[in-house]
Amino acid sequence: MATSLSGKFKFQAQLTHVGDTDLSTLEDKIDGTNLPSWVVANGTGANQADLIWHDQRTLALSTSEDLDLAGSLTDAFGATVTFARVKGIVVYAASGNGDNIQVGGAASNQFINWVANSSDIINVRPGGTFALIAPDAVAYAVTAGTGDLLRITNADSGDAATYDIYIIGASA
Repeated sequence: MATSLSGKFKFQAQLTHVGDTDLSTLEDKIDGTNLPSWVVANGTGANQADLIWHDQRTLALSTSEDLDLAGSLTDAFGATVTFARVKGIVVYAASGNGDNIQVGGAASNQFINWVANSSDIINVRPGGTFALIAPDAVAYAVTAGTGDLLRITNADSGDAATYDIYIIGASA
């Protein structure tokens, strides 16, 4: 089955910061229309992607799972997804979670070129989101068998934790 991927990844913020002084009220507005967005075309070059994998997952208390980015994940069409390059990772930790969802820090075969070293992790607080976008052609290389495991950990020792994950990338 032939598939195609295209669309837009957009970050948006509309914030108003208000402060009162003795004689006036000051207002600082941020209109998110000038925040970066990533327009994605189908392919494997700059500003292109041809693979996406996403899921909502639940981890038991104090457990982790290693997502194999090179050959064990299946997409919405049932096809095996083998990333050669990761262009984006988004992780949302459900607000009902008691503690952090941790991203990174696999014990072996770590997918680590997006962090400084193999023990680095990102803590995603309950209700929080972690997003990493690399729209260039190089992005973050995945090396099958030696650099392809993305660890996700439930850091809560008392409750299961649910998270949503999206991985966007290229097959070459």
